[in-house]
Amino acid sequence: MDQIEGRVALVTGGASGIGYAMCQSLAANGVRVAIADIEEGPLAAAAESFGESNADIMPIQLDVTDRAQFAEVVDQIERDFGNVQIVCNNAGVGVGGHIADMTYRDWDWVLGVNLDGVVNGIVTCAERMRNRGEGGHFVNTASMAGQIGIANLSVYNASKFAVVGLSESMRQDLAADGIGVSVLCPNLVRTNILESGRNRPNGLSGDVDTANQLLSSDVPAAEREQRKNAMMSTALDPATVGDMVVDAIRRDDAYIFTHPETATQLQARFDAMLAACGRWDDYRSKL
Repeated sequence: MDQIEGRVALVTGGASGIGYAMCQSLAANGVRVAIADIEEGPLAAAAESFGESNADIMPIQLDVTDRAQFAEVVDQIERDFGNVQIVCNNAGVGVGGHIADMTYRDWDWVLGVNLDGVVNGIVTCAERMRNRGEGGHFVNTASMAGQIGIANLSVYNASKFAVVGLSESMRQDLAADGIGVSVLCPNLVRTNILESGRNRPNGLSGDVDTANQLLSSDVPAAEREQRKNAMMSTALDPATVGDMVVDAIRRDDAYIFTHPETATQLQARFDAMLAACGRWDDYRSKL
C-alpha cells in the first residue's frame, strides 16, 4: 500500500502511547485519521494536540470489547469521514503475576481487550474492505511477548501470541484482495501499559491491581514505582514506532520488530524448537 496519502485510518487506543504515535505519523503522511479511545479526557487532549496543523483527524470514543459499538463507530466514520482503508488494532492492556494467581477476571479482561478487540476490528472492517475492492491494510499490535514466553506474563503472553498467529493467517487470507497485514511486536516502549488498570471494568476487577505489576511483580510495592520509572527511562520513544508502522504499511511488511536485540531472542527460541525437532525425529527413528 505504497500510496497512503488521502486514505482513512482507524487507530484504536489512539489517545496515548503507541496508538497516539501512530496517529501522529499517519497524519504527517497525509492520512486522514480517526482516533478511537475508551478514555474521553485523553481522547479530547489528543485531538486538541493537533491544533493548527493541517492534519485531518476525527476523535471518537470506543470500547473495543463492545462489538455493537465498534460497528456503530465504523459506520459513523465511513458516513462522516470516509471509507476506512487502514485499521490499526492497537488498544491493549496488561496484567502481571504468577500463573497460579491469575483469576478468570484477569483472563476475561486481558483477552477481551487484547484479542477480542482485534477480532472485533477485523470482523467489522475486513469484509467492507473486500467488498469495496480498494485494498487496505491492517496493523495488529502484539508484543515481543507474542513471540517469547516470559515468566509472570502468562495472561498477557497468551493474548499476544494469539494476535501474532491471527495476523499471520489473515495475511494469507487477504493477500488476494490487496489487503496487507502487519503485526507489531515491540519490546519496551514508553507507554501507559503499566497503568492500564485505570480502565479496568468494575465487573472484571481483581483483588489487586495486577496491571501495575506487569514486568515488576517480583518486587515490593514500595519499590515498584522506582523500577517502573527506571524501565521507562530507557524505553523506546513511541514516535519511532509510529514512523516504523507507516513504513511497514507502505512496504506491506509482515512483521514490525522495534528493537535490535529481538533477533537474538528469536534465534534462541527457534534454536530450541529445531533442537526439539531433532530429538523427536531421533525418537521416532527408533520405533
